[in-house]
Amino acid sequence: MTFWLVTVLAMLAVLSPVLVLRPSRRDQRLGGLRQHARQAGIGVKIAKPPLHDPPGGLVSYCWRYPQAHPGPLFLLVRDAYASAALKPFDTEWRWRIEPLKPLSQDSAAALARLLASLPEDALIVESERGALTLWWGESLSLEAFETCDKAMGEVRDRLASPHVEKGLSGRLP
Repeated sequence: MTFWLVTVLAMLAVLSPVLVLRPSRRDQRLGGLRQHARQAGIGVKIAKPPLHDPPGGLVSYCWRYPQAHPGPLFLLVRDAYASAALKPFDTEWRWRIEPLKPLSQDSAAALARLLASLPEDALIVESERGALTLWWGESLSLEAFETCDKAMGEVRDRLASPHVEKGLSGRLP
């Protein structure tokens, strides 16, 4: 009897690291989501978000602007995480950094539609010269993320397009 008890305990000691290192269902889902995003050309980065005292687990997904057509500089924060002193964009989002040149009506409307369609864990939408970035908690399924990807890509293209209208050569790739 003692022999079997020792044998079972030894087997558990050998197998326990294997069970602990196995990714959870959530980890598998996030890994698949991130891999899909990278294959679609979206940059995925785990870094500190541009937010004071951010909640844990925010990851940035970056849709790159064409090099010849950089994007405008702005930063929008979900109202629940923004200071009341910041200028509102709409009822749920506030400008932390407002664009130097106002967005065209079409671009502002497309951005408003995008913001309304984002999941609740999307806290920051940031635009820099190189990329349009979404900081979020990765709550969407792969299928729902494809809709978000399409919407982000359309807004990115629209934000870059005013540069083309002002006389820069070429079309957006």
